[in-house]
Amino acid sequence: MLWTSLLVLPLVVLSIMATEIKEEENVLVLENGNFDAALKEHNDMLVEFYAPWCGHCKSLAPEYAKAATKLKDENSAIKLAKVDATVESDLASKFGVRGYPTLKFFHDGVPTEYNGPRQAEGIISWLKKKTGFPATKLDSVDAIKTFLADREVAVIGFFKGESSEIEDAKAFVEAVRSFDDIEFGYVTDKAIAEEYKASGNMLVLFKKFDEGRAELKTDLNDKDKIIQFVKETSLPLFIEFNQQSAQRIFSGEMKNHLLIFMSKETDNFNRVNESVRELAKQYKNKLLFVFVNTDVEENSRITEFFGLQKEDYPAVRLINLAEQLVKYKPDVSELNPEKLKVFVDDYLAGKLKPHLNSQEIPADWDKAPVKVLVGKNFDEVAFDKSKDVLVEFYAPWCGHCKKLVPIYDELAEKFAARNDVVIAKMDSTANELEHTRIDSFPTIKLYKKGDNKVVDYNGERTLEGMTKFLESGGEFGQAAPEGDDEDLDNAMDDDDEHENKAPKDEL
Repeated sequence: MLWTSLLVLPLVVLSIMATEIKEEENVLVLENGNFDAALKEHNDMLVEFYAPWCGHCKSLAPEYAKAATKLKDENSAIKLAKVDATVESDLASKFGVRGYPTLKFFHDGVPTEYNGPRQAEGIISWLKKKTGFPATKLDSVDAIKTFLADREVAVIGFFKGESSEIEDAKAFVEAVRSFDDIEFGYVTDKAIAEEYKASGNMLVLFKKFDEGRAELKTDLNDKDKIIQFVKETSLPLFIEFNQQSAQRIFSGEMKNHLLIFMSKETDNFNRVNESVRELAKQYKNKLLFVFVNTDVEENSRITEFFGLQKEDYPAVRLINLAEQLVKYKPDVSELNPEKLKVFVDDYLAGKLKPHLNSQEIPADWDKAPVKVLVGKNFDEVAFDKSKDVLVEFYAPWCGHCKKLVPIYDELAEKFAARNDVVIAKMDSTANELEHTRIDSFPTIKLYKKGDNKVVDYNGERTLEGMTKFLESGGEFGQAAPEGDDEDLDNAMDDDDEHENKAPKDEL
């Protein structure tokens, strides 16, 4: 019996050690050995997968800890946790972590992506919205004033009686859970409602721009109609692009966007601003007007993506995001309201052809082992049936592309003596092709001699791997993608810490 106990004891100790969960600033520290136990113990848990060297993770840390502490002080059952993804690589892989920080919300052990705010109050609000009643009860005029004070946009549902007893409020609650970046409240007191010119059951979206207020009095029992109302009325007529607004702009329902690139320091900025707002009113729900401030350093990537230089400002581009990103450019650069209206009308009438960026052909494009392609010489070189042409599509800001440079140069040197092989590259932020869409960087394609068949290279970015790919005629290296390419989302990020995002059909 004693020997049996002695044999069992180490197993018990190991079990306790495996499930022990430490805390740092009230944030649970999870690893492979205790992760499942934490999921079983905590029904609602937000988990941050981070890297110690990641700048965004470091910025998030104090806000994350602040949120965890406040929830603990409130005796909330919701827990915040973190996983060092550089150490717990199996966990990171299991949950599809490809960038830092990645946050996932687990409810009953089931994960969903967290794309909410990165400040403590916003994190708490998002979590409470997902786990409890998602709207704040406002029981006085002062409560409403406080609720609206610091919010650019907020929605209040005015209902007759307690919201839990009202049929219309059920759709309201379901709709509220669909929004991560807009706060919702509700009022059931008739006298308070009258102070805000609300009668019966209705929704009012309050905003600190444009007309200041929008109302929905019908379809309150239709969740989708409520969501559509909030999405359509919560965006300014002329919205400024920044890190906070990017997601709402490019992942919203509106797929036609008119982008105006200019400096706020321009002498006529105020006049242009007013005239564009007036124009935007005419195309509400047809076109979203977006202002990109060229004075903001963080916007440099989006301007690079459109191939714009300082001398091009002010500039206008119209884009369609319905299926794939298609760009249109007006014939004139001046911001004349009448000419902009003609440009928009022609686009909506289907009279415009897409605009494709191209640099001029460099005089020495074919002097180095790696040939330089641009839009204007691409087809002539890549579709030469007498040659196998390997092309790297890159972005100047792409970290993976920079790492590839010495390897790609060495590959070109290796095949320099071959008359039937061309190693080339093209800056895809400054050059576009009608027949080829590039969603992530670097992308490597082989244009085969003879039939011009195009084969994607998805193997390891090594000299040996790309050599085998070329020598096999594109047979080796088609499978097993690395999955760490930089996508066009990074045009809106000023950091290389998100290099491993999956490609999306967003800017």
